[in-house]
Amino acid sequence: MENIIEIKNLTKIYGSNPKKAMKCIDEGLSKSEILESTGMTVGLKDINFEVKPGETFVIMGLSGSGKSTLIRCLNLLHKPSFGEINILDKNIVKLNKKDLREFRKNNISMVFQNFGLFNHMNVIENVQFGLEMKKTPNGKRYKLAKEAIESVGLEGYEESEIGDLSGGMKQRVGLARALANNPDILLMDEPFSALDPLIKKEMHEELLDLQSKLKKTIVFITHDVNEAFKLGDRIAVLKDGELIQIGTPTEFISNPENEYIEKFIEDVDKLRVIKCKDIMRKNWLKIGVESSPKVAIMEMEKVGKEIVVSVDKNRQPLGYLTLDDCIYAKKNDKALSEFVKKDYIKVNKDVYVKDIIEDVFTTPYPVVVRDKTEKMIGVIPRAKFMQYI
Repeated sequence: MENIIEIKNLTKIYGSNPKKAMKCIDEGLSKSEILESTGMTVGLKDINFEVKPGETFVIMGLSGSGKSTLIRCLNLLHKPSFGEINILDKNIVKLNKKDLREFRKNNISMVFQNFGLFNHMNVIENVQFGLEMKKTPNGKRYKLAKEAIESVGLEGYEESEIGDLSGGMKQRVGLARALANNPDILLMDEPFSALDPLIKKEMHEELLDLQSKLKKTIVFITHDVNEAFKLGDRIAVLKDGELIQIGTPTEFISNPENEYIEKFIEDVDKLRVIKCKDIMRKNWLKIGVESSPKVAIMEMEKVGKEIVVSVDKNRQPLGYLTLDDCIYAKKNDKALSEFVKKDYIKVNKDVYVKDIIEDVFTTPYPVVVRDKTEKMIGVIPRAKFMQYI
């Protein structure tokens, strides 16, 4: 499945005559003009986007932008006035009450800002609640709940009362409850906004760690731009119910759609959101260490490079070769292997720029970017880091 969620022409109007308001939308009236002339509020206006399986898709906007309305449309807590919400190849707007209940129980879970826990239940009872609604057998229910509790770092707190937990621990319980159902999609409506900054940062890391293991499809709502850029694979920004821009964090920084987006992201700590994979060059010249100096010089002249990556027979990086070294090797009939420079920086593709920028200028050579198997996938020239100093 290419897309797990597909939103088409989604519009939500609060009021008694949505068709009248829709006519105003078609005539080009603004949200405030429609409210003034009809008394109706446009919550969402002609929203279109897709979410891929395993993606963390962040919906961002200021108060009143429509972001909470949008996430509530995704499980029909708010029914849209017009448009389609296709999830798992079904337009859920057309589901009957029975099928909608089954969809909510089996395919989608929600984590709320205010935790949404039952104070008369302990931790494991709260986590089991959704499984109980699905009529999961007792033994299996307990096992799944315990596994979910362990996954969010609350092992040993199964019997604790909700009132005895900190805010961060309560949010972990809410997350465990959502995960225990093993949903296809996880909806998170500003789940960390009520937490203090230190706990919020811990929850960010917790969610990133969980997502790296579970690969859940997550739709995450926030008004915090740094939170959005840290967590999101892609981000959608709403304003007055309209979708202004969709893109990766790097795309927002490098190509903001308009002045509104520029102002919206001006306080983003770029070093904390840009990863090495976002700024690397994939097609850096590689020269086999067994190549002749003459061939190396010709290849370097062809692409205008004075530093190239030296690789072994398996195309794995050994170090760098400079044009001066290749010329010296040619004149003195020496092998290139004698001149390979190994004092360079190697990083994983998901490392943030902030984590390596101080080390970059300790070596004259570009940074080599590798995947999880340590295979070289790109190079970052040192000059590329200058814009982040």
